[in-house]
Amino acid sequence: MRSIPAAPLALGLAGLLPFLWGAACVLWPDLAMWTARAVGPRFAGPYVQLSYGTVILAFMSGVLWGFATKAEGRQAAVGYALSVIPALWAFFMVGAGPVSAAMNLIFGFLGLLLLDWQFARWGLAPRWWMTLRVLLTAVVVLCLLPVAFG
Repeated sequence: MRSIPAAPLALGLAGLLPFLWGAACVLWPDLAMWTARAVGPRFAGPYVQLSYGTVILAFMSGVLWGFATKAEGRQAAVGYALSVIPALWAFFMVGAGPVSAAMNLIFGFLGLLLLDWQFARWGLAPRWWMTLRVLLTAVVVLCLLPVAFG
């Protein structure tokens, strides 16, 4: 963890807050009710996780696209094609009900981790990238489990 620069680590950890808050609201219904009254129902329970998770998968497509710009030729073309998968996954697979959406987000984030690994393997991501991505993905998946299997 010491190899991860402070800014990406801090921002990555801060980005976990909606997932952690959503999991807490699922596990403690009184917190969900308080949240719904205080700031609105879309910030409580699985709703905050599912909408934010969809946004993050799309955002990560942009990150991968940025990595692909470092490649050339066939590798660049493959990198660009792979980079759009998380956004397309979120668009087509996250919807329906909360259980299905949470399961599809779990699969989406695990698939994203494989894409992260590939871009790192190609030397297109920073050396510390996989350390950060494994940590963030593990927390996201753990936070989505109560919705998927609640």
